[in-house]
Amino acid sequence: MRKASYLIKLLLVVTLIVPLLAACGLNKTIEENYPLESVNGSGNETSYVYRAAGVSVPEVAKALIDESKPQQQSPEKTDHMFLVYSDRVVHLQQDAAKPEDTLIEVDSKEYVRNNYSSSFLQGYLIASILGDLFDNGRYGHGTYRGYTDRDKYKPKGGTYHAPSVQEKKAVPPMTVNRTGSIFKRSKNADTSKVGEGGLFNKAPPKTGKITRDSGDSKKSGSWLTPRKSSKPKTRVGFGRVTRRR
Repeated sequence: MRKASYLIKLLLVVTLIVPLLAACGLNKTIEENYPLESVNGSGNETSYVYRAAGVSVPEVAKALIDESKPQQQSPEKTDHMFLVYSDRVVHLQQDAAKPEDTLIEVDSKEYVRNNYSSSFLQGYLIASILGDLFDNGRYGHGTYRGYTDRDKYKPKGGTYHAPSVQEKKAVPPMTVNRTGSIFKRSKNADTSKVGEGGLFNKAPPKTGKITRDSGDSKKSGSWLTPRKSSKPKTRVGFGRVTRRR
């Protein structure tokens, strides 16, 4: 019983963590590739718009899906596509002013519930997703239809504006300069590899010599030079051999 209870708890934890990790991966992909253009809302009701210059709606959708698979994706179209995740909805829109660009609108679910028209999304998402998103008709009575139509179908609260310094800190711009610098090592720098050198790793010298003290010095040799030795002295004496009783 204890083992079964532990497995159930572990499964619940994994179920909760996996969508969060997927969302983090999606955020990183967007932030590293596309610049932040406009923001609206605050708290848990937010909308951020990024621009994918020179990339079509289906191409952007494929890149995001490859990074993080959504709960549902709308059919492939060149003007609008929706990707629904656990805590947000990504609305991809072809920019009417620059048709070669795609606008990536990342909306929190609260923003979608309070601003979008559920009838507008019926042409893109299945009924079960819409029912969950709009709480079976409790929400979805707005007229908003996305950032490209913001002047005609205005969001209920707030207006889109260029991100301020504080907003950029909260949600960093998605442009990353993918260039780097190569630093040239100094001629005097230590080029030894890890593990080289040290007391037990030093290579023995290839050549060497031993020097002896000159004959003029009467001092004893140090530990660096060998001591000058002399012949051993011999001693003459007499003795006898006795037999043990």
